[in-house]
Amino acid sequence: MITQVLTIIGALGFFIYGMKVMSEGIQKIAGSRMRQILGAMTSNRLKGVFTGFLITSLIQSSSATTVMVVSFVNAGLLSLVESIGVIMGANIGTTVTAWLISILGFKVKIASFALPIIAIGFPLLFFKREKLRSIGEFAIGFALLFMGLEALKDAVPDLNSNPEFLHFLSNYTDMGILSTVIFVGVGTLLTIIVQSSSAAMALTLTLLFNKVIPFEVGAAMVLGENIGTTITANLAALVANVHAKRAARAHFIFNIFGVIWMILAFPLFIRLVDVLWVPFQEFMLSIGSSTAENKEELQLSLFHTLFNIINTGLLIWFVHLISRTVIWMVPSKGDDEEFHLEFIGRGITQTPELSLLEAKKEIAKFGKIVRKQVRFVQEIMDEKEKKKQAKLIQKVTKYEEITDRIEAEVVNYLTQLSKSELTANSSARVRGMLNMVNELESIGDIAFQMAKNLEGKFEKKIWFSQTQRNSLKKIYESVDAAMENMNNNLEMNHDEVSMKEAIELEGLINKERDSARKSNFEQIEKAKIKPPAGFIFNDLLASYEKIGDHVFRVSESVTGVNVE
Repeated sequence: MITQVLTIIGALGFFIYGMKVMSEGIQKIAGSRMRQILGAMTSNRLKGVFTGFLITSLIQSSSATTVMVVSFVNAGLLSLVESIGVIMGANIGTTVTAWLISILGFKVKIASFALPIIAIGFPLLFFKREKLRSIGEFAIGFALLFMGLEALKDAVPDLNSNPEFLHFLSNYTDMGILSTVIFVGVGTLLTIIVQSSSAAMALTLTLLFNKVIPFEVGAAMVLGENIGTTITANLAALVANVHAKRAARAHFIFNIFGVIWMILAFPLFIRLVDVLWVPFQEFMLSIGSSTAENKEELQLSLFHTLFNIINTGLLIWFVHLISRTVIWMVPSKGDDEEFHLEFIGRGITQTPELSLLEAKKEIAKFGKIVRKQVRFVQEIMDEKEKKKQAKLIQKVTKYEEITDRIEAEVVNYLTQLSKSELTANSSARVRGMLNMVNELESIGDIAFQMAKNLEGKFEKKIWFSQTQRNSLKKIYESVDAAMENMNNNLEMNHDEVSMKEAIELEGLINKERDSARKSNFEQIEKAKIKPPAGFIFNDLLASYEKIGDHVFRVSESVTGVNVE
């Protein structure tokens, strides 16, 4: 008995690993094209549903599609409303797996072709071209998936050798709606255990094929698998960012609502499948496919697809309501007074391309935080009330701690990412992002030091002349304009950034620094201002110019080009 259970678990592991390798291969082949498809095809909710269906059908993983969608929401490529449409389509797309297994897995002996497929795919792994290596991965994953399914089919005991199992199930099949609820729970638990709705579906189809369970039990388990896949996503999102949590909640609301109404309409829906089976069977025969051998497996696939299509058709009109609900359930901690990463979750959970999008968005937010910190410094200079000065100095100090921690977290994330298999372009982008984070943290350090200098100035009762105040205000405005340009560049793709404005602003800051410094020394010599005020003024002037240098280097890192 223990050996039999371990064999089933091993076969499931074989199947899941094959699906993982195949899915990753497809994602690498598609690369940035996935991003282009999503950007072009989600202008309305119907297109979003079709896009989710298409991508999930290709990569054979609704979880991978959901992860992609979350990353695109983080990067600003998709709104939450658009992402919900894509997730709905992903639910329909994941039913393609059931059709592949029903049509090919139990009828066509693909497992017998698995070794020749691996023989073709394996040499491709050693090619220099990344796309060929990815094709090799996909081919090997495809072969392993069906080898795993064949092993699963052989591992599951048939009815004749285990009549007691059917007798056990029969105790729970004639309890009406309660029976449906029980087996929905079984399907949910199974999916949580194997961590894959596709693997749970494969096991359900195998049990049905071996006549271990009747069709109605299989259908109820499929409903449970729809809940189970959302629970695993929500568990994963516990340590993820706010957008991941919202997408996971939206997926859960969508599926749980669908399962609730389906439980109520379960007997009617089973009859609907029976009615539709006749024309479907005629269609299958017309294209030369026999349905006699695996009728119930195909009926279960039909049930799965109909459920997801009808559920999407019902709820697609309520995406704005779902969006508002999940935003209420998972409010954004948009106040950056408290430290947290908003766009990066814990660990690298997706392809490098998508991880880079998350890091890019986090760095763009970092840019806004340091700009706000520098603005507080200028407010300290303008403020005359002691209590307000002290509060602003405390804010700058708190922001210094925040910038240090953001740098540490993002650098750690990028360092983990650099250990992945990256293309030359992705490696260059990681290096550029590490430079950006370092430069931004340096701006935070300088702003903090400026605040401490001003604090010492207040304690010693040293005052600036109006000319000094005007000069500091003028250079700050140029620095702030440079930081605004930097933040715009951080939001853009590297090939869209022009350094023209950054170069002009850098030159202007240097010019204003030189002019103000010269004027300052002249006034000290003429005894129009006291030397302590002149020295502090000079330090603040130099600090603003250093901030301008760091700002300029951030824009350079975005483009990946050093401007002499």
